[in-house]
Order: sequence, then C-alpha cells, then structure tokens
Amino acid sequence: MKEINFKSLIITLVVGVAIWFIPVPDGVKPNAWHLLAIFVATIVGIISKAATMGTMAIIGITLCAATQVLAPGDPTKSILNALSGFGNSTIWLIGLAFFIARGFIKTGLGTRIAYSFIKIFGKSPLGLAYGLNTADLILAPAIPSNTARAGGVIFPIMKSIAVNMGSIPEKAETHRKIGAFLTLSSYNANMITSVMFLTATASNPMAQKFAKDLGVTITWGSWAIAALVPGLVCFLLVPIFLYKVFPPELKETKEAPAIAARQLKEMGPMSIKEWLMVATFIILLVLWIFGNLFAIDATTGALIGLCILLLCGVLTWEDVKSEKGAWDTIVWFSSLVMMGSFLNSLGFIGWFGHLVGGQMVHLSWQLAFPVIILVYSYCHYMFASATAQVAAMYSVFLAVGIAVGVPGTMLAIFLGACASLMGSLTHYGHGPAPIFFGSTYVDLKDWWKQGFFMSVLFLLVWFLVGGLWWKVIGLW
Repeated sequence: MKEINFKSLIITLVVGVAIWFIPVPDGVKPNAWHLLAIFVATIVGIISKAATMGTMAIIGITLCAATQVLAPGDPTKSILNALSGFGNSTIWLIGLAFFIARGFIKTGLGTRIAYSFIKIFGKSPLGLAYGLNTADLILAPAIPSNTARAGGVIFPIMKSIAVNMGSIPEKAETHRKIGAFLTLSSYNANMITSVMFLTATASNPMAQKFAKDLGVTITWGSWAIAALVPGLVCFLLVPIFLYKVFPPELKETKEAPAIAARQLKEMGPMSIKEWLMVATFIILLVLWIFGNLFAIDATTGALIGLCILLLCGVLTWEDVKSEKGAWDTIVWFSSLVMMGSFLNSLGFIGWFGHLVGGQMVHLSWQLAFPVIILVYSYCHYMFASATAQVAAMYSVFLAVGIAVGVPGTMLAIFLGACASLMGSLTHYGHGPAPIFFGSTYVDLKDWWKQGFFMSVLFLLVWFLVGGLWWKVIGLW
C-alpha cells in the first residue's frame, strides 16, 4: 500500500467522475467524452503520483474495457481495443532500445566513452562540461531513456569528478566550486540530446505516433535533420551561457584528465563484448538512418540489433527479463497511446482542435505558431515528465496548429522537442531532474531561476536558428 497516495487517488477519482457526468458537448460522441474522463483521470493520477505510472495505466486500461467506451455493447471488442496499444510498433521500439541500452551499461562502453572525452577536454570547467555532454550526445541515439543515460552513465562520473575537484555534497560552501556548474550543464545538455534524436527519450516516439494519427509522418532521419542545427547550437551555448550567469569558482581543472586516465587504465583495454557493442551500435545507426532503402523500419532495426547482442552473448535473456524500466514503459506507454489514439479516432481531438482553432482563426499561422509553442512550453510547470505532457496535450495543440495553417511537420517536431526542452524549468520536470537535483549542488531557488533562463535560451534558438534552418530544408 506504500505505492498508493490515497489523497491524490481520491482527487483523481473526483476529477474523472466530474468529467464523466458533465453534459456531453454538441458534436462529441458520448463514448469519446467518457474516454476523455478516463484519460484525464489517468493523467491526473500520474502527475499527482496517486500511484505508480504502471498502476495508473492498468487502471486506465481496465476502466476502458469495463465501461466499454471503446466498443459500446461489445465486451469482446472493447477489451481487444483496450489492449491494442500493446500492438503498436513504436512502443516496442522504445522497449527494444531499453534492452540495447543495457548493453552499453553492462559492457562498460558508456562509461569508457565518457571518461575518454574527459581525458581529452577536461583541463577546464568548460572543457569538462563539453566532455561530459559530448559523451551524452554520442549515447543519445541508442539509449532511449535519458534517465538511464543520465543516472547510469553521466551523473556518477560527473559527481565523482566534482568531488575530486573539491565540491563536497555535504559542504554547501563548496558547491559553487564546480559541482553546481557541472550539475546544471550536464542536466540541461541531457535535455538537448534528448530532442536531437527520435530514439533519445520515450516522449519523442510518442509524439511521432500522435503526429501520424493526425496525418503528419516523421521518420528517424527527418526528425534528426530538423533538430540537428538548433540542437547543436543549444548544445554549444549551454556551458558558455552557464559559465557567464552561473560561473564555477574553479577556472582550471587540470587534475580531471589524470583522474579519467586512471579510471580508463583500471578498466583496461576494450573487451570483445565492448567491440561487439560498438559494431551493433553502428549497424543500428545505419538501419535507423537508411532503413527506408532496405524496407526496414526502426522497430525491425532495433529487433535486429537486439538479436545480434543476444546471439553474441553481450546480453542474455535474463538481462532482457530483468530490464524493469523497459517493461514498465511498455505497459504505461501502451495505455496512454491507446487512449490518445481512440480520442482521435472517435473524433474528440478533431472537435477540440476546431473549437480552439476557431478562437485563433483571425490569426495568421505565423502569429498562431509562437502562441501555440509558448503556451504548450510553459504548461510544463504542471508536468513531471515529457511523456505525461505529450500524452495530455500534444495531439490537441498539434491539431489546433494544423487547423490554422501552421506547417504540420515543423510544428509536430517543435512541439515534440518542447516537452523535453522545458524539463529545464523545474527540479521535477523530467526523469533525470531528481537525479541531478539530488546531488544537492544546486538549491531549489537557483534551479528554478537558471531553469527559466535556460528555457528562454532554448526557445529563442529554436524559433530563430531553427526557423531559418527549417526554411532551408523546406519545412515551411
């Protein structure tokens, strides 16, 4: 019972029941409205932590089946529809990528990559930040859980370096020496790398799926190309920006390369399994980028990669079974995608999009575009994850934008990116946030203050640099 917050659960129930019994608006099917009640209640339960995400997802699936909102009068079809999310290839892509990510951590390849960049770039705080961030960037395409990437690879190394440089978590007066700077740099870089590749965090494929439901097709390659320039500009600016507005007291870190070299020496030469992991990573990138040429989609490519790792012994079936994060994600993600998809197919998303779009019909798409992005972005204060925001709001905002004439692909990718970029705002805004905030190097006031500044920087870059880049590649 420790996983259940009864106060939040009661609030969740009240919200769901209230929406259920509100008179159904004209133009909306009753079962679509009732599905909305279950969907909103599930999201409220996740945000308020009434129960774990998996528990709320199972409750949502059960209610959809028991109330027959997905197939009135047909219990068999209703349960099949309620479980339809488990047949979605995008969801299995995320799960498969979790399994592949375990290979990076199990073999030690991810740690070796991070220490290698620290050895090369780590003579100054800026160099140290870029070294850690570059390791995150390289790992991002193959590790879809930015929480796993941050918590399993980057954070332990960052904290070790900070402690060795004199920033002791228990001594508040030492935090600004270098620990606070590296904490914010590594965390915000993780937000950036999360939006640069479709497979870099769980919310991106979710956005891809919802966009496809609205007629906007996004591939791994098209996402990467669109995010490349604004992503790299943000990647380069973050350490410099923080160095100016939140500078470390240390200006040199000459000991860091020696620490990294010592760790690499202890690890010894690359093992056969690490080389196999490198080869598999290259094969995966080729399949994900050029898969269309071979009629292989991203999920099939991930299956091929997992099979290689299993056959080579890099991973075992026990590793796959024990990857709790993957199975947990598959369960709750299936629930949210199922409900989001049926809200669209039952006509609710289209109805709401036209309703809100009607209020913006007097605006040109050039004016509506920034309004949609800004409202969507700063709503993230209410969310504890990008996936929750995408599930609750993405389809609606994308539908509104398309209705007023905003180019669909550009808006779909920007909205998908904002869900992660705005994780910078709060200490709970994304999965890695509690990990980095838990280091105690940055207090709550500074986290929120610098997070807001960072959100402004991100949006300026994506509007200005991104806008110009998207014009060049023909997105508008």
